[in-house]
Amino acid sequence: MASATTTVLVGTTKGAFLISAGPDRSGWTVSGPFCDGWPINHMIGDPASGRIWAGGGGDWHGAGVWRSDDAGASWSLSKLTTGKLDEWASNDPDFAAMIGWTDAPLPFGDRFAQIWSLGLSGDTLYAGTKPANLLASRDKGETWTLVQGLNDHPSAGSWSPGAAGLVLHSIVADPADADRLWIGISAAGVFATEDGGKTWERRNRLSNAEACAVHDHPAAPRDGEVGHCVHNIMRAPGSDDVLYQQNHHGVWRSADGGRSWEDITSGLPSTFGFPIRVHPRDPQVIWTLPLNGDRDGRFPPDAAAAVWKSEDGGKSWSAKRRGLPQTACFFTVLRQAMAGDAQTPAGIYFGTNSGSVFASLDEGETWTEIAEHLPTILAVEILEHGLTA
Repeated sequence: MASATTTVLVGTTKGAFLISAGPDRSGWTVSGPFCDGWPINHMIGDPASGRIWAGGGGDWHGAGVWRSDDAGASWSLSKLTTGKLDEWASNDPDFAAMIGWTDAPLPFGDRFAQIWSLGLSGDTLYAGTKPANLLASRDKGETWTLVQGLNDHPSAGSWSPGAAGLVLHSIVADPADADRLWIGISAAGVFATEDGGKTWERRNRLSNAEACAVHDHPAAPRDGEVGHCVHNIMRAPGSDDVLYQQNHHGVWRSADGGRSWEDITSGLPSTFGFPIRVHPRDPQVIWTLPLNGDRDGRFPPDAAAAVWKSEDGGKSWSAKRRGLPQTACFFTVLRQAMAGDAQTPAGIYFGTNSGSVFASLDEGETWTEIAEHLPTILAVEILEHGLTA
């Protein structure tokens, strides 16, 4: 399998960046920042067209989705909600003129402050927001509508925010069936639809509740369910129903589309972490990056970085450290800041809150820093444009 171009899409607190290489995944170059310096929480690309989307915003800008149809050379914005900037401009004609502001109404008013996640399912582009809503676009991100089936879920009134707020951060599609979708909300848990978003089922049940100890942390498993503060979800390629999640209190596997979950944390140095990654072809191979806990600083245990890999679906784990800092390492890797390509061998990538991007081109065995000194990294994804088998 070869790729015409491999681009690492990096969302940061100060805009979007692209880290590009050729077919051999070498000679990495960094371009950016893009998106007018907006905080960018997530980016995705369409391998067929090369189109890139970047979602973000905040209290100042409001929420929006940026789009580039020319590999990052130019960007257009679909602004969705108002921010403090709009308030200032509406009360100050000189400021409004300076920034080119108009008082055109925005489609969602002040309903949410940020786009937190993006996902493609068939021809539909989805976006998750803070506070948690799900949006859908059927014109490549120009216009958006609310997915009312999720937003009106009977449990919505009981959803509680995590430390980062009530965020819809994971959107997982089934490439074989565009109507099947899973989403993760902190701290409400995992939800799934099999009818294109018309109806949703909450899927958090433990596979063996009696054997799972109850902990004192509010995000820990209890009442027969996985702790609702799910951090990241991935579907295992080539499998209809195998899912993995990194939760606030462990790593979990589901063999039935999220209808039940099994704890596979045993063997890892901590229960806490943010990202999870699955091999592009082997559903038994997974990677995660444990941190030492939300009460202990959220950095690698013993201040020595390691990506932990399982080759048997989480039955056993091994630490992959070669090329990663092993002393005085206090970075954090956030929930959407680990990604992978589909080449052979598969590449794995992650970004840190200290502005570094690390890559492994041998499925996690060795690591190289391909970018440094970027702003705080919020998201990493891979675009392989022109991928051929």
